[in-house]
Amino acid sequence: MNQITKGKQSLLFENAPYIVSAASVTGSKEAEGPLGKLFDMTSEDNLFGAQTWEEAESTMQKEACVLALGKAHVKADEIRYLFGGDLLRQGIATSMGVEALQIPMFGLYGACSTSGEALALAGMSAAAGYGEYMLAVTSSHFGSAEKEFRFPLGYASQRPLSAHWTVTGSGAFLVRAAEPERDVSTTRISHVRIAGVTVGKIVDYGLKDSQNMGACMAPAAMDTIVCNFEDMGRSEKDYDRIITGDLGYVGQSILFDLVRGKGYDIRQKHIDCGMTIFDRETQDTHAGGSGCGCAAVTLASFIIPKIESGEWKRVLFVPTGALMSTVSYNEGASVPGIAHGIVLEHCPETE
Repeated sequence: MNQITKGKQSLLFENAPYIVSAASVTGSKEAEGPLGKLFDMTSEDNLFGAQTWEEAESTMQKEACVLALGKAHVKADEIRYLFGGDLLRQGIATSMGVEALQIPMFGLYGACSTSGEALALAGMSAAAGYGEYMLAVTSSHFGSAEKEFRFPLGYASQRPLSAHWTVTGSGAFLVRAAEPERDVSTTRISHVRIAGVTVGKIVDYGLKDSQNMGACMAPAAMDTIVCNFEDMGRSEKDYDRIITGDLGYVGQSILFDLVRGKGYDIRQKHIDCGMTIFDRETQDTHAGGSGCGCAAVTLASFIIPKIESGEWKRVLFVPTGALMSTVSYNEGASVPGIAHGIVLEHCPETE
């Protein structure tokens, strides 16, 4: 067995799979933010040569996948399975985006936590020996998300200060088994491994404000972080950084309070992707960034390079999701949250 169950919800890998490469594709607003120079590809008009927002999002997914494969000199037909998802109905951004690659696909929906879900399943599949290479990809688009969940952009509705700005972006990650089936001497050497995962569960505190997703998701983030500590016998001191997906400024303060109530203090170790990708002072994004693409592009462009270089030795990556739909919101249902924890480690033995 290459996977060891730990506690209630976690796994550790005896022979941990590697993230061989990662790619990020974003829109113009993201390119103007603090991470702008780190992205692999950006578009000035956010349409990427397409006619609609949905087609643009599909294009981002395809480009991110192609870039990730190209960095590792791996062909699409070498990928055993693809795990992908987005925020749109029936996952159309993913299905239409990766169709041309003709890779066997699992379509996922974990809202903004989908990058964690995809990486967890890719890592588990590679570690279990189901294939040499797995591909994980997620995306979101400001235009398509506003149309899906709120109002058409032309409506010009006023956004409350607690609202998030959906990131226009896609991140793709090539995961390789620790013991490849064939010679991979031509493949890029990776120093980042998926050491373990803590699969999140649905947490619902009864909040109904879809314009305050940070508050809706913070309890799920707390639950997964604390579960990871307890399952693996660790604390915040065992991680260089604990990074949530898109709680934003409102959700972060709630998370700190909730975690402190469990006996831990993560304030000195915490980073939130939604607070990192935009500049609060110069970009009008209110509570911060969100969307499947938020955590994905931040991981691909900012977090993985720091682990790769050894600046961070161990990171707990916890993308968060608000599990709602237009139907549930219109019927007055609460907005439950979910968060998946991915333990990422620097691998000096590959140097």
